[in-house]
Amino acid sequence: MTSVAIIGAGITGLTSAYFIKKAYPNLDVTVYEASNVPGGKIKTAYREGYVIELGPESYLGRKTIMTEVAKDIGLTDDDIVTNETGQSYIFADNQLYPIPGGAILGIPTDFKPFMTTQLISMKGKLRALKDLTMKPLEMPEGDMSVGHFFRERLGDELLENLIEPLLSGIYGTDIDELSLMSTFPNFKLLEEEHGSIIKGMQKIRKARLQKEAHIQGPQGQFKQFKRGLYDFIMHLEKWLLKHDVTIHYNTKVVDLKAMQKGYHVVLNEEKQVYYDGVIVATPHQVFRQWFSNDPMFDYFDCLEASSVATIVFAYDEQNIENIHNGTGFVIARTSHTDITACTWTSKKWPHTAPEGKVLIRAYIGKQGDNIVNEQTDEALVEIAQRDLKQMMTFKGEPEFTIVNKMPYASPQYHVGHIEKIKQIQQHILSNYPHLQVTGAPFEAVGLPDCIKQAKQAVDNLIPRL
Repeated sequence: MTSVAIIGAGITGLTSAYFIKKAYPNLDVTVYEASNVPGGKIKTAYREGYVIELGPESYLGRKTIMTEVAKDIGLTDDDIVTNETGQSYIFADNQLYPIPGGAILGIPTDFKPFMTTQLISMKGKLRALKDLTMKPLEMPEGDMSVGHFFRERLGDELLENLIEPLLSGIYGTDIDELSLMSTFPNFKLLEEEHGSIIKGMQKIRKARLQKEAHIQGPQGQFKQFKRGLYDFIMHLEKWLLKHDVTIHYNTKVVDLKAMQKGYHVVLNEEKQVYYDGVIVATPHQVFRQWFSNDPMFDYFDCLEASSVATIVFAYDEQNIENIHNGTGFVIARTSHTDITACTWTSKKWPHTAPEGKVLIRAYIGKQGDNIVNEQTDEALVEIAQRDLKQMMTFKGEPEFTIVNKMPYASPQYHVGHIEKIKQIQQHILSNYPHLQVTGAPFEAVGLPDCIKQAKQAVDNLIPRL
């Protein structure tokens, strides 16, 4: 029987096993995980009636692959919730401004709210509208930074006050180093097709509005599960075990040894197990050492990764005053805070807190600072509270706080990243035909993207075995 090992039981590893069993039910599949639980960065805490995400908070609903998998493994429409549409804010120049209506990732598509917002000066607005008459930017090296693209198209002010806070929060990277073609290649395609990024995004928005006109109920962009994202992981684990997938926890893989066709997976105490094929779905800091003699993997030695943390506060609603009716805010570089964003979780997701309680989640950690690794949990709570007092009023102490540190968890996709990754993947295809390496170090950030990469890894690997 053909056997496959999957290294890493995060969402990419687990869904790799799922896609193998869906398409090739007779294959022998084993998953190895160094920790004692599945899920990787997905962590949900259940405490005193709260449902608390400590890692990823939700996923983009329009990327339907995650919803499709969820329903196939036993979750139902009743288990899946969509965020209530609500106002989001930018904290710029030390005050909160509503994100203008019609803005998609900060790009204006509706001129009335854009021209009336106080977040951008009139000079900044007029500069942004030059995009409507500019020619597409040249990209001779095949890539450019997201910062350069938007500075040239829309101007510095719109980039720094609106676009940067939104996009930097997703990738945790300096936007002037963030690779456009690794993260938002569709922006370049829209610019070239329509001669304007504003015109291109207007078309996108029109199509979304037409689609949403036929949808009943909440029309937010994001989806969650009533019992949190970890409920998805638990259902997935149960489905895999039911379909004869073997999962070994507390089992560290220390090396891979290539054989004539397959691999020996080297475990703790140098125990070796042979497999016909292997899918690696771990952070690059883990798998890099297994290919120390292959210079094509040297890129992962210089692939930086930023450390981030989530800081959760639970309050009785009598002890906190938040006059803003919205889902949360991100922070522009013109404000001086250590936190980078905040979600008013119980407003965005009412199911996450008991009645009369308030749940807030702050994010901390930027490229270039080491605050997450240097400070204690208690210090991070104090820092976040200090910053949050600029946006809301606290009348008492939180009922509890939780800090979840994720050291070196966010790979930095700098300019040129995607070309390097294409070269490495081609090298793997040519020289390691029974191996696939996938996950966040390559190109996946959002949860549906991780699942999509898992499917691609399976589709690429299994026919070659």
